[in-house]
Amino acid sequence: MEKLSPGLYIVATPIGNLGDLSPRAADILSRADLIAAEDTRVTIGLLRHIGTKRPMTPYHDHNADHVRPQLIGRLATEAIALVSDAGTPLISDPGYKLVRDARAAGHAVVTIPGPCAAVAALTLAGLPTDRFLFAGFLPSKAKARANAIDELGAIRATLVFYESGPRLGATLAALAAQLGDREAAVTREITKRFEEAVTGTLPMLAERYADAPPKGEIVIVVGPPGEAPPASEEDADAALAEALTRLPAAKAAGEVAKRLGLDRKALYARALALKEG
Repeated sequence: MEKLSPGLYIVATPIGNLGDLSPRAADILSRADLIAAEDTRVTIGLLRHIGTKRPMTPYHDHNADHVRPQLIGRLATEAIALVSDAGTPLISDPGYKLVRDARAAGHAVVTIPGPCAAVAALTLAGLPTDRFLFAGFLPSKAKARANAIDELGAIRATLVFYESGPRLGATLAALAAQLGDREAAVTREITKRFEEAVTGTLPMLAERYADAPPKGEIVIVVGPPGEAPPASEEDADAALAEALTRLPAAKAAGEVAKRLGLDRKALYARALALKEG
């Protein structure tokens, strides 16, 4: 078996169905000198599935600062594969500091792409995918969670969250309270036998899961906000008044027209009236 070139190999692993492991990923894992795994007990099952045994070391949030320098020291002469329990490493998993430090030390970094629960959920949800934001897990404490939702709610993009079964009801209730009737989806057991995507408005989903927390890893997908209401005359006047403190009337009208989506000629006339007033 040909030896792999030294370097760090970021290997995506199945999120449920072991048949999703790519041939390239299986090849890298079977030839790596060392596998840095989030949980070696999980990775042993994957290696058993492809019929190989390789040396492994735990690499996770609790030991990363201690283990990372040791891994960097071995990359000059060894091929080290980084895997998480499921899906693509670094996506809501430890790893980015290892990649950063490996590059800084001049070592090769190679990605072997594959399954990712966030992207898989987007394909199931039936919501806009031209612009989306992955927000990981929301905070568990109510005030911090409310602040996070408030910050994310104004973003004109589909939002993707990871969540656990026991926390799902509270998270959906908070999203519904702050984001209203947005379309959303709760996806779970992705790629497994009982894969499902339940769609509806946030209040509908919050009611459905209020007293019946499901099992398994969950991804919540929330549609973007609706079109913003047109700017009012008061909005236009306020924007013009501010712009006129910096710009002549024509340029002020142009700036506000572009920002608020209003007619430039009408704004220019209004700007002249404001100046005269």
